[in-house]
Amino acid sequence: MSWTREQVAALVDHTLLKPEATAADVASLCWEAADLGVCAVCVSPSMLAAVEVPERVKIATVVGFPSGKHDSQIKAREAALSVVGADGRRGADEVDMVIDVGAAISGDISAVFADISAVRGAAPTAVLKVIVESAALLNLAGAPTLADVCRAAADAGADFVKTSTGFHPAGGASVQAVEIMAQTVPALGVKASGGIRTAEDALAMLAAGATRLGLSGTRAVLDGLG
Repeated sequence: MSWTREQVAALVDHTLLKPEATAADVASLCWEAADLGVCAVCVSPSMLAAVEVPERVKIATVVGFPSGKHDSQIKAREAALSVVGADGRRGADEVDMVIDVGAAISGDISAVFADISAVRGAAPTAVLKVIVESAALLNLAGAPTLADVCRAAADAGADFVKTSTGFHPAGGASVQAVEIMAQTVPALGVKASGGIRTAEDALAMLAAGATRLGLSGTRAVLDGLG
């Protein structure tokens, strides 16, 4: 498929999750999101109050980020607070949660399922994306474990599986991971994120089966599409 700049932009979560991000940085992100025609902005929960975007631009946030090593009740509460707007502002429309990668690597898929289910139950109307840290799973446990985690996400009611936080030393999105994820849970969306810096990277992920892209350097990627 030949992708236009506008078509790719409509699949992008324009992302700012750096710990040093300020309200001014978020304001700049929001302005750029509206200008670029992206699907959503994605910011840390503490920065949601600074988000002001047109209704057509979705608001996404993260839960249990970036390690996933939070009690499921903490993740659930974080999700519940994030989707409720404060002071009349919009809350998050979408929640990107991080699984306990260690539980998955050790083979405790039931714990992964329970973790996702807790967040799903706390934010039943939000689009739920499950960050699986695919590079770590592939490196440390193999493709069958990545597939098992994706199936657990589907069974728990997730809407998307997502490759990466972008913070794990194992790396970010890969064509191999996206292909496995898309083939394992074809009814779910697949968000490729982490290390996608060029138009070529983005197009490779879309060709592999990604239906959403998490980008921090969105303009540079889109400029590569002409």
